[in-house]
Amino acid sequence: MANASLKEVFSDVTLIVDPNTFKEPNRVKYILTECGIRATRGALCYEVQGSFDKIEDLFVKMSSLDRYVDPNLRDSPLHHQQRPRSPTPVKPVAIVGAVWDFIQQRCSKELKRIQGDDVLIHKPHDKMVVTFQSRIKDPVWVHFARERFVTFYQRLATDLKVKTYSLDPQYYKSLQGQFPELLIEGSPSKDKITVTGRYMHIVLLEDFLRHRSSAAVTSQRPLTPQRVRARASGTTHNKQSDEEEESCPICLDTIKENETKTLECKHSFCRSCVEMAFKTKPVCPTCGAVYGELKGTQPKGGTMTTTKEKSSLSGYEKYGTIVIQYHIPSGIQKEEHPNPGQTYQGASRTAYLPDSSEGRNVLALLKRAFDQRLTFTIGRSSTTGMENMVTWNDIHHKTSRSGGTSCYGYPDPDYLRRLQDELKVKGIY
Repeated sequence: MANASLKEVFSDVTLIVDPNTFKEPNRVKYILTECGIRATRGALCYEVQGSFDKIEDLFVKMSSLDRYVDPNLRDSPLHHQQRPRSPTPVKPVAIVGAVWDFIQQRCSKELKRIQGDDVLIHKPHDKMVVTFQSRIKDPVWVHFARERFVTFYQRLATDLKVKTYSLDPQYYKSLQGQFPELLIEGSPSKDKITVTGRYMHIVLLEDFLRHRSSAAVTSQRPLTPQRVRARASGTTHNKQSDEEEESCPICLDTIKENETKTLECKHSFCRSCVEMAFKTKPVCPTCGAVYGELKGTQPKGGTMTTTKEKSSLSGYEKYGTIVIQYHIPSGIQKEEHPNPGQTYQGASRTAYLPDSSEGRNVLALLKRAFDQRLTFTIGRSSTTGMENMVTWNDIHHKTSRSGGTSCYGYPDPDYLRRLQDELKVKGIY
């Protein structure tokens, strides 16, 4: 029985059958005729098209018949060369520790669905890779599971953020319960936590942390777990005394009728609250829609230069290559950074784009992102785990010419589209 996941991908399959390769060619023709299949006039082979189930049933019937081997070739080197080869080894996939930890602890259902019943996905203790092993004889499921994992991993890594925050110990357990989508790690006694999660969940957490103190002081109602949960889920309505009232997602109080400010994204706030929030970052505190020009925390003084090469990238053989060189020098952190006054280590990075019309358009968008200080930030390196490092800031670049998605290289047919989606979230399009 075929793996259900494979059927979802291959909806239309073609099987070519040559009756003369069987000991009983007439028997083969009879089976094909029974299935309503006719050979094209003058053709030696039968071409069968249909659903996965139909082709699989026919293949099973054909497999039960004996194949014909020419006696003159039985002992020849050519015959031995034509014997089925051993399955192609399945290459491991390189991973980043923070992403793998998040997958294991927050995406276990997706991981089980990818590997199914026939494949085991495993990470050796001493290596930053995952391997793929078949639980059955047929290796096709392993290759299929690997491709599904690579696609899932790349999409998740594109959306994932790793942040470090200073936190009062009394709020540590509360945050773990109120933001179950996030992976929160660290010792409460050290007043610091490391949070890993998808972009929108991180936005909600940062918004909550930013306004927690002021909400606790100014709110006429206590900051209960129910109100925190409503805030984290984007809910802006509460019921009290059987009457539905609209509450501000920032201060968590009821919005006064003449103080309502509704943004184009249809989310409403107290006018004074949203105006104060926009001074920090011009985005909707609920959905992240950008209003105006977003400015990041990328250290000043960096450079972005580009050159062009005639050699092509895999998947873009018709075009040359755009080479982007970034350089951010080391320096002292400012008030907008995690540890003001401390030093940070700079970075030099190289990225690649196809020199196509779409690639050149994306390059212009990346230049805007760099000028708005959105390309890099200062934080913990997801690769080395070191703090106070210049790191990528959720605008994913291809840093390898080849190797595919698992090595952050080409080919990757959806990369330019995904990159434009990431930039659009930051108001660049």
